[in-house]
Amino acid sequence: MLQIEKQFIDIGGKKVFVKHIRQTENVGRTLVLLHDSLGCVTLWRDWPELLAEALSCDIIVYDRVGYGLSDNMDTPIRTKDYLKQEAIFLDQLLVSLALEEVALFGHSDGASIALWYGILYSHKTKAIVSEAAHVIVEELTLEGVKASWLAYQTTDLKQRLTKYHGGKVDDLVHAWVDTWLSEWYSDWSMVEDLIAIKSPLLFIQGDLDEYGTLNQLRLTVSQTQGISMSYILEGVGHTPHKESKEEVKQRIVSFLSIYL
Repeated sequence: MLQIEKQFIDIGGKKVFVKHIRQTENVGRTLVLLHDSLGCVTLWRDWPELLAEALSCDIIVYDRVGYGLSDNMDTPIRTKDYLKQEAIFLDQLLVSLALEEVALFGHSDGASIALWYGILYSHKTKAIVSEAAHVIVEELTLEGVKASWLAYQTTDLKQRLTKYHGGKVDDLVHAWVDTWLSEWYSDWSMVEDLIAIKSPLLFIQGDLDEYGTLNQLRLTVSQTQGISMSYILEGVGHTPHKESKEEVKQRIVSFLSIYL
């Protein structure tokens, strides 16, 4: 039987919505989930509970500032190192929760943040599962962002996202679109920093990922210092944990049952 606690935690003057899924007994194992560029706690659906049950661990999932139920971001204009800054913010959150060591599962932007956490806080990182992370800017990524921006302008995507983000939706979409499509962001890369990752890593990606080629996976796996594995799903796009749910869950459980 899982116990679910929802709370708002003040981090640097911002209220952050956190959902904590606990086992009935203290297991001493925590997995943190990091959502994508348009995601939030609610959009994970039942994924956190499924992982909690399969791994018999505690789960932390939260809305980053500007998303879901958390406070607004101060401005939709981001800095070039915004993903790195999110990893620093995550550490502040984990310190406030008295969590000294965790494993991480991130999707898309969240996966890049998980990699940054492993770079900056290797001593606190048990393991990383990176699903469809970006470590460089690719033309395919930009085409995917452009397609999403067009959908936001011409379909009901804005209405659907408003359901989860409320009045913050325009700011969070612009923060994502304007950053990735800016000329000043075109040469962003975290490849040289990946060598600082020492914890076990599993990189999961679909071979039809519409936001990144498999070069993202190859660059990451080849650069880290620790045990580094990859898993490519055929016929799957940018969200393997939704498109091939059971297969991805089994692969994650097999990996984290060793390292979590």
